[in-house]
Amino acid sequence: MSAFPSIDTEVLRTFVAIADQGGFTRAGELVNRTQSAVSMQMKRLEEDVLQRQLFQRDGRQVRLTAEGQVLLGYARRILKLHSEVFNTLREPHMVGMVRIGTPDDYVMRFLPGILRRFAQSYPLIQIEVHCESSKQLLIRQDLDLTIVTREPGNEIGQLLRKERFVWAEAQCFSAHEQTPLPLAMFNSDCFCRLWACNALDAMGRDYRVAYNSSSLSAIMAVVSAGLAVTAQLESLITPDMRILGEAEDLPILPEASIMLVRNLHNPSPITECLAEHIVEGFKL
Repeated sequence: MSAFPSIDTEVLRTFVAIADQGGFTRAGELVNRTQSAVSMQMKRLEEDVLQRQLFQRDGRQVRLTAEGQVLLGYARRILKLHSEVFNTLREPHMVGMVRIGTPDDYVMRFLPGILRRFAQSYPLIQIEVHCESSKQLLIRQDLDLTIVTREPGNEIGQLLRKERFVWAEAQCFSAHEQTPLPLAMFNSDCFCRLWACNALDAMGRDYRVAYNSSSLSAIMAVVSAGLAVTAQLESLITPDMRILGEAEDLPILPEASIMLVRNLHNPSPITECLAEHIVEGFKL
């Protein structure tokens, strides 16, 4: 009984690159092969190995046939398993759990991309994410890595990025024109809220904290509805909001430092690998 022909993973990697890039030339740049080498690989795959047409060619544009779409699903799964095998066998110690602490602010903005890339490299590591305010997180001793917001001159740990606080409200609404100014802010133990209130007090602007929550999504829902103004890190402001400033009679807010704090009492290769992914993720 004759054995089934095999497909090299590098050929599958090239095939997936063609599907993602929409052409042989761009795929070749991605996998570091010439366009002619890519064409030869795919010709052998179509004619000699599978005996199926995988591509519909329209000039320089390439689309997958129905058979190509079927292969694409299998190819992605095979490459994912291939990566998992090598990561597991080459680094067998990379199994375990890491506990991260972070304010709610950064969960939707930064963590999805960081955790997705980390899981691709180390699929057997379990992640626990604990969301609390920076003040609460800093007194915990059970976390391996903690992301916190700190005031300038009061930084601890490794700097991830510096970012300014800004006032924001929903597009097409004018909550900033109300007196007293309605605010949607984090709970009272958040120093960012203290910054905002102190700045308004200093300029004599009348305000009230109309909405109070420990959840960023809850605060943003209130602001998006046009019910209040908030003060948040600039990177957290969504497209349906607009940044306010002196033109709206609101004071300039200070810059904050986002820091990564390691638990030095419990270091591990797993923790350090995740720390490196976090550092890179906050650069994006």
